[in-house]
Amino acid sequence: MRHRLYLAWRYLAHHRFKTAILVTSILLILYVPAALRVLVRQSEEQLTARAAATPLLIGARGSPLELVLNSLYFGHEVPARMDYGEVARVADTGFALPVPLYVRFRAGKDPIVGTTLDYFDFRGLRLARGRPMARLGDCVLGARVAEERGLGPGGHLVSAAENVFDLAGVYPLRMRVTGVLERAGNADDLAVFVDVKTAWVIEGLAHGHGDLADSEVLERGERGAVANASVVQYNEVTDENVGSFHFHGDQATFPITAVLAAPPDHKAATLLMGRYGAPDARHQILRPVAVMDELLDTILTVEGFVLAALVLVGAGTLATAALVFLLSLRLRRREIETMARIGGSRASIAWVLASEIVAVLLTSAILAALLTWITSRVGAEALRSWLYSG
Repeated sequence: MRHRLYLAWRYLAHHRFKTAILVTSILLILYVPAALRVLVRQSEEQLTARAAATPLLIGARGSPLELVLNSLYFGHEVPARMDYGEVARVADTGFALPVPLYVRFRAGKDPIVGTTLDYFDFRGLRLARGRPMARLGDCVLGARVAEERGLGPGGHLVSAAENVFDLAGVYPLRMRVTGVLERAGNADDLAVFVDVKTAWVIEGLAHGHGDLADSEVLERGERGAVANASVVQYNEVTDENVGSFHFHGDQATFPITAVLAAPPDHKAATLLMGRYGAPDARHQILRPVAVMDELLDTILTVEGFVLAALVLVGAGTLATAALVFLLSLRLRRREIETMARIGGSRASIAWVLASEIVAVLLTSAILAALLTWITSRVGAEALRSWLYSG
C-alpha cells in the first residue's frame, strides 16, 4: 500500500500545476458556502445583540426599520421627529425609564447623539478618560472616534453644517471634549455624545449673545433690545458666555427622534405598549428585536438564493473536475499499460488512480475546514470593524 501511495503522490507532485488548480477549485466549492453561512450567522448575532438589549423604542409614525437603524445604529436616514414632551409622558406612566435620543447631526462622518446621562447607564458605557458632559457644548467621544481623530479631554470637535447656504444663522458648534468612553465593540464607539440641549443648540433653537453696547442697539423697549447685525452669535459655549445662552419657545415641543424605554419587567412593558396601541396614535412603540428579525428574515431569504446559486456553480465545477480526471486517464493510457506490463494488477492500478482523486478531495476538504475555522475565529471582529467602521 505504501508503494501505491508513493506512486500517487509522485504523480500529483509532478503535475503540481494541474493539482493546484483542482485543489483550489474544490476548496472554493466547499469553503465559500460554509464561510457565507458563518458570516451571516455572526452578522445576525452582531445586529440582534444590540436590538435585544433595547426593550422598547418609541418614535413618530413612520418606517419602523428607519427608526431602529437611526436610534440603535445611528444611521444616516433621520426618521420623523417627535416632541420632547413625550419623554415626560412616558415618565409619568411609571412603566419605564425614558431616555431621549436626537440623532440628526454629524461631526464629519461621526453621528452626534443628543441624549442624557441615563443613556450611559442604559448601555452600560464607562468612561476611559475624563468626565461626562456637564453643560451646554460638552461632548463625550466613542472610543473609535477619539482614536481616529486623536482627541481626548480638553480637545474640541466641530459639528458639520447641514446646509452651507443656510441663511437662518445656524452655525456649526465647536464642542468641548470632556471624556472618552471605553471600547464597547458596537455603534457607540463611533458616536459623539452630547446632551440633548446641546443638540438643540446645534439646530439653532438656543442662542448666546454678547453684552450689547449702546452703539449696537437699534431699539430698546419693554420686551428687550433689538440689536444690529454686528452682534456675533456664538458658535462655542465657554465659561464666559454660557449664561447668555437661552432657548426660544417651549422645550416640550422641541424635537427628538426617539425615546428608548426601559421597563422594569414584562408587565410594565405590556402596559406601556398598550398606551400606544390606538390605530390613530401619532407615535409608535416597537420592539427593536422584532424589527431586526424581520430584516434578517429577508437577508436569510437572499442567502438561500445565493447558496442555491453556489451549489449549482459547485456542481458544474465538480463535473469539470471529473471531466479532467477522465481526460487524464485517456492521456495516461500508455502509463497505465506500462504499470500492467511490469506486474501491476487491475486492482493495484485502480487503487493508485483512486488515491490520486481521494488525495485531491481530502486536501481540499482539510483546507476548506481550516479556512472556515479561521473565518469563524476572526470573522466576528472583522464584521464588527466593518459594521461599525463609520
